[in-house]
Amino acid sequence: MFRKLGNGLLILALIAAVAPGLDKKTEAASVTYEAEEGVLTGVSVSSETAGYSGNGYVTGFNENSDSVVITVNVPATGLYALTVRYHSPYGDKKTNLFLNGNPSGELTLRQSVGFEEAQGGKLLLQAGNNTIGFVSNWGWYNIDAIRIEQAPTPLPHQVTKDLVNPKASKEAEALYRYLRSEYGNRILSGQQTLADANWVYNTTGKKPAVLGLDLIDYSPSRVEYGASSTEVEEALEWDEQGGIVTFAWHWNAPKGLINQPGKEWWKGFYTYATTFDVQYAMDNPQSEDYKLLVRDIDAIAVQLKRLQEAKVPVLWRPLHEAEGGWFWWGAKGPEPAKKLYRLMYDRLTNYHKLNNLIWVWNSENPAWYPGDAYVDIVSIDSYPQAGDYGPLSNRYDNLKGLVNDRKLIALTENGPIPDPELLELYSAHWSWFVTWSGPFIQDGIQNDRQHLIEVYNHPYVLTLDELPDWKKRGYKEKDNENDRVREEESGNRDEFTRRFFYFSSK
Repeated sequence: MFRKLGNGLLILALIAAVAPGLDKKTEAASVTYEAEEGVLTGVSVSSETAGYSGNGYVTGFNENSDSVVITVNVPATGLYALTVRYHSPYGDKKTNLFLNGNPSGELTLRQSVGFEEAQGGKLLLQAGNNTIGFVSNWGWYNIDAIRIEQAPTPLPHQVTKDLVNPKASKEAEALYRYLRSEYGNRILSGQQTLADANWVYNTTGKKPAVLGLDLIDYSPSRVEYGASSTEVEEALEWDEQGGIVTFAWHWNAPKGLINQPGKEWWKGFYTYATTFDVQYAMDNPQSEDYKLLVRDIDAIAVQLKRLQEAKVPVLWRPLHEAEGGWFWWGAKGPEPAKKLYRLMYDRLTNYHKLNNLIWVWNSENPAWYPGDAYVDIVSIDSYPQAGDYGPLSNRYDNLKGLVNDRKLIALTENGPIPDPELLELYSAHWSWFVTWSGPFIQDGIQNDRQHLIEVYNHPYVLTLDELPDWKKRGYKEKDNENDRVREEESGNRDEFTRRFFYFSSK
């Protein structure tokens, strides 16, 4: 957990981040640092592409270890906003961020013709010198400069009170009210697969609040090959325990499965394993391909109706990770994917009368957003380096900007679980997280055992045993504004004092 970095630093961080309204003798101005003046490993300085600042830019991020490390100096410990000036001519790329030698998440660098700026989120910097490093990840981008300035104080959330479906079931409405009530106050724990959720319980003594499941084996093209599933039964079981369920759908393509070695039928949700063309299907609603899409949606509706009949609301996350292009529904760009999402919303909501669904969109890219009228919650999936427990503040802030802070924001898949203390300090108010299955939760590398125990027993993290009976009795919504913001506005320092003495006694 974050307190391992030292009590003194944590207390100073609390002064800066928990009570930013306290008087400061020194305010940090915006300062630019040129990348070419950093420490270069495996990369070089170039001036070939026009538009750079300073004496050039850093290029040659081709190997995994290629990096540039830039030293910055700030007058006081606190949260600072990072802006990166970059050039990414070969498509969207990602870079690994390091803060003072420790992993600090990923930063997406969108494709650009010339040099542009990307928001790198907030960084907790110590007074004096700090190092900010960029390590290849996907590579094939250029880093020109970075800018550091004091992070603004977060404003109260303005999340809408209503679901997009005006006929949403009372159970869906109750779940949404509960999620809103905890937003900014605590994060709900989550785990993919029932087997791994039980493993978490055996390891930490706590069960996750949210169970992640998948409708993959209900896809008709998988059923044709003999696939079967008990995921709906597992959802019903989890609901009986008082838990919350979320479903994704690794949708096997309706047709065109290549089914050759390396591209077997059961990989049919991957772009490389099917010839199905989603753009053609969406552009030709009279075609067989379009009708097969509707057939598949109807097949999934049968399973979702089983949950509706049992009064189980579902955090429904279809067409996930579309912008990556590795799944067929995103292979032809944003427009066909958005059309398909809207088709699914209309078919499930208006034709099948499925009112137990809370609609979760899974991308931070504005070009892919299907619109406020179809989305209740926005989310991303994140798999940073093993052991990187950073708060993913840059990606949270991207989503917050995407919807003008009017929607809940969730971390719907993750490898390493963010440190709860960092989530609080950075005001990265993810509604819930869902750690992926198998090695991501069990290998002791992505998430070491002590980290898991501390996360699941942390006061900021909600587990199954702490959930109220929100569905059967409804849930009276409480004020969900961030505690720190309320304290600043009222001048009340009681919470800050409590935290100060709590951490100083560690």
